[in-house]
Amino acid sequence: MKKFFLGCCASLLLFSCAKEVNPTLDDVAQKDQLTSKTEIDQHIKTVMDRDGIYDWKHAPDDILFSAAMHSDSIFAIGYQTSATDDMENNIHLIDIKSAEWLSARDEVLDIILKNEQELNPETTVLDLLPYGYPEDLPSMEVRITNPATISILREMDEIRYLESISYFLAPDNAVERSSSGCGAAPNYNLNTSDYTTISPWTKRSWHHATSNVPSAWNTTRGEGVTIAIIDTGTSNNQDNLGSQFTSGYSSGRFVQKYSTKYSGSWWWKSLDSPHDQCGHGTQMAGLATAPRGTDGNAVGIAYKSNLIGIRAVEDVLINTGNEKRGVRDALTLAGNRSDVKVISMSLGTPFSSGTVRDGIYYAYNRGKMILAAAGTSFSWSSGFGVIFPANMSQTYAITGVKESSNIKCNTCHSGSQVDFTMVMQRNASTSRNALTLALTANQPTYVSGSSSATASVAGIAALIYASHPGATRWQVYNAMRQQASYYPNKSSSLGWGYIDANAAVNMSF
Repeated sequence: MKKFFLGCCASLLLFSCAKEVNPTLDDVAQKDQLTSKTEIDQHIKTVMDRDGIYDWKHAPDDILFSAAMHSDSIFAIGYQTSATDDMENNIHLIDIKSAEWLSARDEVLDIILKNEQELNPETTVLDLLPYGYPEDLPSMEVRITNPATISILREMDEIRYLESISYFLAPDNAVERSSSGCGAAPNYNLNTSDYTTISPWTKRSWHHATSNVPSAWNTTRGEGVTIAIIDTGTSNNQDNLGSQFTSGYSSGRFVQKYSTKYSGSWWWKSLDSPHDQCGHGTQMAGLATAPRGTDGNAVGIAYKSNLIGIRAVEDVLINTGNEKRGVRDALTLAGNRSDVKVISMSLGTPFSSGTVRDGIYYAYNRGKMILAAAGTSFSWSSGFGVIFPANMSQTYAITGVKESSNIKCNTCHSGSQVDFTMVMQRNASTSRNALTLALTANQPTYVSGSSSATASVAGIAALIYASHPGATRWQVYNAMRQQASYYPNKSSSLGWGYIDANAAVNMSF
């Protein structure tokens, strides 16, 4: 059977990002009636073999309920009013504090509370809401322990989706599972042909030239554009994303760091720091925006753009409920920023999530260009098509290719939903990839996979926005498309191909 997990092949075993541990079933009265994890996993794998991505709408009631009970007993619920029309395109206009939306929310909660009180008469509505009432979007996380509730909710017009928010397929290799995409130690054995030293004293990665980035810099360096990197955060030990962000030729811009990632739940809930503990977010921020500085480190493609680094996940797999909420809230945060033009998401999952979809809809409807990694396979997973959320129509799916440009990188996913590629792997070596910032020190590191391709294309998109102030998302996308290697004939697996950044920034529109 296939297993589908997004990752990144950058020094996977050097650092580890431990996942949260879900509660046990000790307090669940129905535990002896649950469908086994083996049966649940088999059902999920069967659907994945057929569809590639798993959506909980395919789960029978007993599978859905049991999956939640085997994780944390918390369900993600998207709700709506009876008058809702085209939620996908109007979610950013909704006032969930209005009377009609409060009524829809409370109708759902009243049904859940009534069924929970059949098991425990002392249950209150606050006992159902480990993260409180929804604040911005019409979705909430609710603890449900009565199996009878599932079929009732699924029949309600007010319910958009009902999902187990934290259940996921665990890979066989626990070491690789805990280090998904993590590890960004400085590499002191760089091949000298993989970079060019440029003024004032910085290393330009070899892969920039394949998209004609150095020539594009004669027109723009990304001035006035803000890129949001939704990932594992940015390292507080990497001064090129801190005090040195405006060094050298990168003056006149800003970096801001946020966290939307919580740990724990109920009264144990706490907001994590924005500091990267994994390394992946630091690498992605470096590819897109690292300064053209004076310390010999790697320069980013949009080295004059502003950066918002948002810690939303522990690693690049969007597995836990806290991570799904973190990604949704990060998308809302970026969506509400008028200065943000590009959102880069080098992360994903083989599980479709209504919680994350709501965030994507919101940011997209706010006019943001959302770039998402098509997927990168581990040694224990089999390469497949484009994963979630890169498979959504509101995102542009990016994957990595070798210097040959028509051959995907050895770990990269491809498929009909891919929009663009980025050259990021040498033909002769799978270990010589794009250069970027390490978690610490002033020495670059290599990073591979569709993750690195996504952040690199985000940098190119910022260059185009900077050279065309006031441009719409469609105009920027069209410039990327028309100046890509396969245009006008889109590839069935590699989209429009890799972009000529210089041609795109100098287009007239």
